[in-house]
Amino acid sequence: MTWTEAEYLDLLRSERRAYAWVMRHHGGMSLPASRAAALRCYPYEPAGHPHRGLVFHDEAWHWAMSRIHGERYPVEHPELADPSPEYRALT
Repeated sequence: MTWTEAEYLDLLRSERRAYAWVMRHHGGMSLPASRAAALRCYPYEPAGHPHRGLVFHDEAWHWAMSRIHGERYPVEHPELADPSPEYRALT
């Protein structure tokens, strides 16, 4: 997918915010720790990077739940397979 730099940065900020929210509310992280985790999960990738934005193919909910509960979270925690209404209100 091709984005303008502004579109990419907006999406990056949005996904970082959502990831940090999940890590705080479901992973028990502090605000600073959740923000640091979001930066690690969603690093800035410069224009021209061959896989820029590939992380966006799944939403932040999925990546955060995978980090908290493991890749099998939808099977082992089916109640978490879909994002919560509180999460949806963020996006």
